[in-house]
Amino acid sequence: MIDIKLIREDVEEVIRKLNTRGGDFSYLREVLDLDVQRRKIISEVESLKHERNEVSKLIGQLKREKKNPSEILKNVASIGDKIQELDEKLRELDQRIEDILLRTPNILHESVPIGKDENDNVVLRTFLEPAKFDFTPKSHYELGEALDILDFERASKVTGSRFVVYKGLGARLERALINFMMDLHTKDGYVEIIPPYIVNYDSMQATGQFPKFVDDAFKLANANGNWYLNPTAEVPTINMHRNEILENDQLPLKYVSYTMAFRSEAGSAGRDTRGLIRTHQFNKVELINFSRPEESYDMLEKMIRQSEKVLQLLKLPYRVVALCSGDMGFAMAKTYDIEVWLPSQNQYREIGSISNAEDYQARRGNIRFRREKNAKPEYVHTLNGSGLAVGRTLVAILENYQQEDGSIIIPEVLIPYMGIEKINTKGE
Repeated sequence: MIDIKLIREDVEEVIRKLNTRGGDFSYLREVLDLDVQRRKIISEVESLKHERNEVSKLIGQLKREKKNPSEILKNVASIGDKIQELDEKLRELDQRIEDILLRTPNILHESVPIGKDENDNVVLRTFLEPAKFDFTPKSHYELGEALDILDFERASKVTGSRFVVYKGLGARLERALINFMMDLHTKDGYVEIIPPYIVNYDSMQATGQFPKFVDDAFKLANANGNWYLNPTAEVPTINMHRNEILENDQLPLKYVSYTMAFRSEAGSAGRDTRGLIRTHQFNKVELINFSRPEESYDMLEKMIRQSEKVLQLLKLPYRVVALCSGDMGFAMAKTYDIEVWLPSQNQYREIGSISNAEDYQARRGNIRFRREKNAKPEYVHTLNGSGLAVGRTLVAILENYQQEDGSIIIPEVLIPYMGIEKINTKGE
């Protein structure tokens, strides 16, 4: 959540910056008005408490002098009633302010390019030229079905559309990619974790999914109605430290988190209806970083290079783009996307995102650190990055390493994990 101090200092500047996202954030002026009312009530309450203390002293004096304090006691009671009334108004104002701020996205970093949508994203660099095929390349789902390593039909029977059964060498390839990514990132100093696949409402709120996107989540019909299927490893991993104060020497705190993720894909009707690009359930390896504020953008650059390294070792053509203001995620201040080349579509498609949320998530989740033993706690900066989306990486391998006979060459770095060099017809 954005710092209310920024609104107090210059609400018009905050509105101007947020409007670059493509919305109208003039409603934040209401926050300023509510905050003025709030501070006025706080001042009034403090004054009444002081008055009550003074009257209490007087009552004590009267009792010592054997005098009747009954009239003054009535006055104390009325002061208490007034304080209680104002406290209730204060709680209402606090809740209204919090509700508005929770539904307000992060302020973008000054380096984010201004634009309306993905068409205005800025290409920063590319790696490898897309391969030229002597034949018409097939889609990953055509290849997967022909090789009998991906079964969408039976998955649909088991659950519904946008699910898949990985079979034989398809399952082994998915598992190999997970292990390869986890091994690679732990060598870069990340602590390996496998978090819960189920998260609660507070966890979703802390990372910015709730309340704005509550209708897009998979809610579990359990007894307390407070459990949701995890949409990304970012949610459980960042919330491991919710309501904690970290020590300075713990930072940067780096996790590489493997999880199965679940998304409703409510806004993708008619898009990528076949294959693995948009499924309701997918595996993901995620990089999470808790950083000192002054180091977070250096960390962002390191993380994008670490994510790129996965594709470089797999020798897959990709490009890195800086997302423009109109294409930015709700909770993020700056984001890079990695887009991998898919021959069947003749275009680059997103395979991972690396983002800096600055202190936005930390404020929502109350995640702080202390620079010195008795220093005042400060909010950390949180960063997350795909390391990568496993299913989409498998898609890229199938399509870029396909042969004219429908077989798939295994990337060299995966051969130790796979135990084979090629997937032949029918997964042989």
